[in-house]
Amino acid sequence: MQTRDFLILTSSSLVAHRMRSFLTALGITVGIAAVVLLTSIGEGVHHFVLAEFTQFGTTLVGINPGKATTAGTSMGVFGTERPLTIEDAEALKRLPFARAVVPFVQGNAEVEAGNRTRRTTVYGAGPQMPEAFSMAIKSGRFLPEDDPTAPRAFAVLGSKLKQELFGDRNPLGQRITIAAQRYRVIGVMKSKGTVLGFDLDDTVYIPAARAMNLFNRDTLFEIDMLYDENTPADKVVAGIRRILKTRHGRDDVTITTQQQMLEVLGSVLNVLTFAVGAIGGISLLVGAIGIITIMTIAVNERTNEIGLLRALGARQSQVLVLFLGEAIVLSAIGGLSGLALGIGIAQLIHFALPALPVHTSLFYVFLAEVIAIIIGLGAGVLPARKAAKLDPVEALRTE
Repeated sequence: MQTRDFLILTSSSLVAHRMRSFLTALGITVGIAAVVLLTSIGEGVHHFVLAEFTQFGTTLVGINPGKATTAGTSMGVFGTERPLTIEDAEALKRLPFARAVVPFVQGNAEVEAGNRTRRTTVYGAGPQMPEAFSMAIKSGRFLPEDDPTAPRAFAVLGSKLKQELFGDRNPLGQRITIAAQRYRVIGVMKSKGTVLGFDLDDTVYIPAARAMNLFNRDTLFEIDMLYDENTPADKVVAGIRRILKTRHGRDDVTITTQQQMLEVLGSVLNVLTFAVGAIGGISLLVGAIGIITIMTIAVNERTNEIGLLRALGARQSQVLVLFLGEAIVLSAIGGLSGLALGIGIAQLIHFALPALPVHTSLFYVFLAEVIAIIIGLGAGVLPARKAAKLDPVEALRTE
């Protein structure tokens, strides 16, 4: 059988039964569209979360009080005899690779300015926080280099909090009250937006030592360090551990590098994307069953044709390839249609809901089409083998 004859026989069968071919391909189309759509949303979330983490750079390391448990979470103040202190943060500044060290405390309190009051997040931080977290000042300045254990009562407002408390008025030099303690506003931050659910614009920054007193804490929430890009992360961790072990007398802190967080997060998100795609892939089984059903019906209807082909000298392998080709063409057409449908719906969803991250990965697009073809090949094997094994004489006798 020549290639031209093979193509004519395959296409003529599909065209002769347009509705049947359309319904068979539709099952694959829906399945592939579901896979592409769900993986696009999963990949979008993946990229969004990684972008949120990496906007602060990839050379950050977090130091938390307490040794990590076997489950991978910090025990906090209950797991250490020596809490993290302002003095610990100052000691870490002596490391040669440390570009910025930020003692960090977080809490929630009411902030008053004149006759306006707003409950918001209060961050106790050090003067190097803008450099460590790639933040910019809109007006005024950030917290100055004061005595770290007895800093002056200065405050820096997030852009949203400034608007809520002062409107269009200039807040610099004005007095505000945070949980009954008075502070003078010396700066306003540029808008940073929301990061992983935390609105960094609706907040106020005060010195870490004053935040510890404000929230009645004897330990820092964590210490964050920005280190030189050319320094290996292992060297950074070893240096931090050496200093704090000397100060505390024991290894009682949890050190997490940005690379570790990104690796763990990336692994979790990859599993999530795969799981979502697998859920969509279940619908492909419906398409496979449809191909098996239709091809079996086609073999029964075309018994005479198969007998004639065999009588004219067509080999079993050629008949097998003929029916497999029809199944593969149906699944490939359905796959391409599903790709177009899935990508189109994904973009429409992103257009209608811009906040929902959508990213169509070429890897998953290619994988989806390959799966569609494999499904067509697998689903067509049994009917094709049945057709190839028909006895030519018996097939010709069939009415």
